[in-house]
Parts: sequence; structure tokens; C-alpha cells
Amino acid sequence: MTVLHSPDGLKPQIGEPQRGWPLVLLVVAALTVSGWSYLIVMVAAMVPSMDMAEAGPGMILFNQLNFMRGLPEEARAALAALCLPAGATFGMPSVALAGVDIAKIFMMWAMMTLAMMLPSATPMVKAFHQYVSIEGTQTKSVFSATVAVVFGYLAVWIGYAVVATTAQVGLSKLGALSDMMAPVSMALTTSVLLAAGLYQFTPAKRACLERCWYPRWSFARNRGDYSAQSAFREGLAQGWICLGCCWAVMTVMFAVGLMNILWIALLGAVMALEKTFPSRAFPIGIGIFLLVWGGALALGMILGQGAT
Repeated sequence: MTVLHSPDGLKPQIGEPQRGWPLVLLVVAALTVSGWSYLIVMVAAMVPSMDMAEAGPGMILFNQLNFMRGLPEEARAALAALCLPAGATFGMPSVALAGVDIAKIFMMWAMMTLAMMLPSATPMVKAFHQYVSIEGTQTKSVFSATVAVVFGYLAVWIGYAVVATTAQVGLSKLGALSDMMAPVSMALTTSVLLAAGLYQFTPAKRACLERCWYPRWSFARNRGDYSAQSAFREGLAQGWICLGCCWAVMTVMFAVGLMNILWIALLGAVMALEKTFPSRAFPIGIGIFLLVWGGALALGMILGQGAT
């Protein structure tokens, strides 16, 4: 027997076993793997010719894979130009920030949303699949509606990718981000951490997080409409809720380095845990951690300026 949320999202129901859920899960997994594959290839292309320590906290570990480590910077650059294939900087934008570079930045953010945000949406997708299944809808319609929810959800995060791309281009032109897409300004790092930490304590965060824990479906007011179009709109609604819950933690990437794949994995896991397991303490703990981290950096900046 399967436990379901009722149409109001608050009370559980008992439903029949899922129909077609493994196929839906395969779609979600394929999209997630595609995102991670793109990011891993980007990092792998950077390792031979770049100092990975410049990509953010923890990334120095990848220098152990750099066969050119220990050589002078000029020698590494010369060997990279001679020996590495044309695709050695796969996905990396140039400092010129031409149109193709902006497209690469957008693609990077789009892949990050697949890798980080889609796994955390799996419980919501499954809850929707359960709700549609219990209504007796045909298996084919259940599958198409559930996949439409997935793409509606992703559409919102692709919108976030557009905003993040615009912000990255602007910060790069201002000199706040390095060529490795890591912050060079302590003020930027501190501001992002403090803002993200404070947002964890806001009513908007709590309201959106509760809706992530207990989804409510618009189909409860329009019973029987399980078309792909309606399901896509449902995905948009759930995507907006998720965005309201997670945008601040996602934006922490600007503080730790945008190609810091270790933090991509860590923040993705944190958001998945936060959205999946109802807990008042966990979001507060995240907020405290970010505030303490940002506050310590701010204090260091103030003391450093005072010493000079």
C-alpha cells in the first residue's frame, strides 16, 4: 500500500501501487545525470592547465590530477596550448564575454539546475504521480502529466539560470569574479553569505519550505483535468515554491566559486535534505552557519582595514 497526500496536501490517504513511476524516475535520473556529466566534463577540462585552487574552497584537491603541477605558470600555458585538445576548456567562457561566452555561462547554470535542483524535486514529483494515479487515470496519461510537471518545474529554474547568467556577466565585467568564476572581492562573498543566512529566518522561506514538505495541487479545485498543459502549469507553481525556498542557498555559489563542483554537490544535498525531511531545526542551522561564516569574514575585513 502507498501513502498519499490528500488533495489539500495535508492528510495522508491510502492508494494503490504506482503505475509507471519507474519510467518517470528514469526520465528524472537521465536529466540529472546529463547535468552532472556536463559539469564534470567542464571540471575535467580545466584540471590539466589551471590551478584548481583558484576555483574556490576545496578545489585544490583536483590539483593532484594535474600532470603539469609544479611547472611555472608560463610553462603550463605553453604546454596546454601545444598538447591539449581544442575541447580542453569545454564550456568555459573567455574573458571577452562575447555572445558565445554568455551562452556558455547560461548552459553552465542550466546544467547546475538539473544537477542540484531536480533531485530535490523527486519527492514532489512522486507525490504528484501518486495523486494522479489514485484518481484512476490511464497509465499513459499519468506518465505524460508527471513528465509535464517535471518540465514545468524546470522551466522556473531555467528562468533563474537566466537571472544568474546576467548577474555573473555583470559581476565579471565589474571585476568581482575571476577568470575561474570565483569571487575576488571579499565584500561579494560576505554579502552573499549574510543575505542567504538571513533569508533562512524569513516568513517567505518558512512558507515556501512548508509547501515543499506538503505539496498542494491545483487539481483539487479542478478535478479530472490531467492534461499535459495543466500538469505543466502545476509544475510551474511547484517550481515557484521551490525557488522561493532555495534561491538564497543556490546563490551561495557566487560566494564559493561557480565551478566549485564540491560545493555544487554539497549545496544540492543540503537543499534536498531540507526539502525532503520536515524539520524546524535544520533550516535554522543552515542560516546560523551562513551568518557565522559571513560574520567572521566581515569581522576579518574590518580588523584588516583597522590594522592598515
